[in-house]
Amino acid sequence: MKSVKNQLQKNFSLPKHIHLVGAGGVHMSAIGQILITKGHVISGSDLSSSDYTEKLSILGAKIFLDHNSDNIGQAELLVATAAVKNDNPEIIAAKEKSIPIMLRAEMVQLLTNEYELIAIAGSHGKTTTTGLAALMLEQGKLDPLVLLGGNSPDLGGNLKIGQGKYAVVEADEYAEAFLQYKAKIALITNIEIDHLDYYKSAENLYSAFNQFAEQITSNGLLIISIDSPLAFDLKNQYASSGKAVETYSIEKKEATWSARNLRANEIGGLTSNIFLEGRSLGIISLPIPGRHNMSNAVGALAVAMRAGVDFNTAASTIQNFSGITRHFEIIGEPLILKKPITIIDDYAHHPTEVRATVSAVKQKYGKRRLVACFQPHTFSRSEYLLEQWKHCFKTIDKLFILSTYAARETPDAGIDATQLSAEISSPIPINLKSIDTAAQKIVENLEPGDVFLTLGAGDITNLGPAVLDLLENAK
Repeated sequence: MKSVKNQLQKNFSLPKHIHLVGAGGVHMSAIGQILITKGHVISGSDLSSSDYTEKLSILGAKIFLDHNSDNIGQAELLVATAAVKNDNPEIIAAKEKSIPIMLRAEMVQLLTNEYELIAIAGSHGKTTTTGLAALMLEQGKLDPLVLLGGNSPDLGGNLKIGQGKYAVVEADEYAEAFLQYKAKIALITNIEIDHLDYYKSAENLYSAFNQFAEQITSNGLLIISIDSPLAFDLKNQYASSGKAVETYSIEKKEATWSARNLRANEIGGLTSNIFLEGRSLGIISLPIPGRHNMSNAVGALAVAMRAGVDFNTAASTIQNFSGITRHFEIIGEPLILKKPITIIDDYAHHPTEVRATVSAVKQKYGKRRLVACFQPHTFSRSEYLLEQWKHCFKTIDKLFILSTYAARETPDAGIDATQLSAEISSPIPINLKSIDTAAQKIVENLEPGDVFLTLGAGDITNLGPAVLDLLENAK
């Protein structure tokens, strides 16, 4: 679906009644909340109820749990994500009535126009980095507007409406959404091949990240990790134009911001010494495990300090960070025969993310047996990343694979979970069809002292609580 924003005049002001297609989306629900506080009448639709749709309803929005042409009522503007198809009945009805349609990212850009924009992009780590940077600004009394692609317990959810000069936004690369933003400070965590269902080639993906960087304001700053080869290449290309760029790294001392001497700490994560341009700033200690999370913390630190937060405030925020929902989230630790079974849920749905999360489990829980269940996310991603999928699970002791979460796709877009499973030899996976039957099968395979990890961006998030419930009822 293409936006008709170009049909709107530059001095276009938002009308009273705005309809959100996909109102339960994490960014879309945040948009709805902001618009309600500005006095707009909000309606919206989604296929199922969620905490996000419930919150909108409580605030006064009229939410429909289906997609129907009648839902748009007297709306004067529709807002939709790029993933919404042209055959959506609400999109069709809007076009028939000549009601303008705006993409989600365009609306975010409009709502953040009055702020200095901090945009956090990257293939992995966006949500954690955005949430942590935003929390540092809040702790630093800068009172930012925050739009997050996940839930931050520390910030009270996916949205914080601040009155300060900064807006901190998670900038999603899917369907070039992040190209709507012109940031004062932009950060790129890494660049890896993904979303080829949209981009078609690695070159197109890289070009989009390059354009995102080029759109930084003339007096702005790009902060970029040089631990990612493609991000390192972009940094060199960007710096050659003479624009302001800083780097960060947990591997290279020559970075502007470098974390050195990474070591395990007593609060469950890693500690490191931080250097700015070779000068020691002090120590940061993160309570969540994984080298990738330390990298996220260093990036967030760089953003926050360049926005005006002092190092001590930033370091204290890092040490007390609760993490992000569905990012190494501990669901429960029931005691079975006096030994815990630790249940963890993680959003990882790319081979690099899976390896990072598994490594974090190994760091925190040592030699405890690791049982994992993975739900592939989209058929196309399973196919174009197949060579990486074959090897990313090898340090897991026992692996289950659920049926593919199709998201926006049909099976002919790639390969399904059964085909993917057949390509993985270490460990040999056990195929499961549905979450309803998976929980019982997994409980039958768990032993006291195990760590059970769910991996995926779909409804596999419901599996951990189901396993927990069975274990607790079996005591």
